[in-house]
Amino acid sequence: MGFIFSKSMNENMKIQQEFMLMNARLQLERQLIMQNEMRERQMAMQIASSREFLKYFGTFFGIAATSGASKRKKPAFLFPIIPLGFVFTYQYDLGCGTLLQRMKGEAKNIRETEKSTLQLPKGMISFESLEKARREQSKFFIDK
Repeated sequence: MGFIFSKSMNENMKIQQEFMLMNARLQLERQLIMQNEMRERQMAMQIASSREFLKYFGTFFGIAATSGASKRKKPAFLFPIIPLGFVFTYQYDLGCGTLLQRMKGEAKNIRETEKSTLQLPKGMISFESLEKARREQSKFFIDK
């Protein structure tokens, strides 16, 4: 009698473990999808912000360049156009050009060839290190 009861308990426990594993996997997949969605939204907002800034800065740059050139005949007044031109070019490349693709390529290259620069100072965070820090912190609060 006890054997039959024990056998059904083991089967129920295996079913429960499989269910928990499936549930954990589903939760992880949802988290990954959500994180990717948030990343895509943030990147889209950054690109849109850059394009908006480009419109205003382009207008400012155009007015500054034409008014400086038309009002003053001295070339010294055109000097600020050079650094403003670099800022304008950068913003144009970021908003409408291929800067993001080049940045992604460089990031991929860094991840593949320079892994040591990306490592954390004390290594990867582990459950044990978090638990140790939690215990130390709870002792700190209990003592006071």
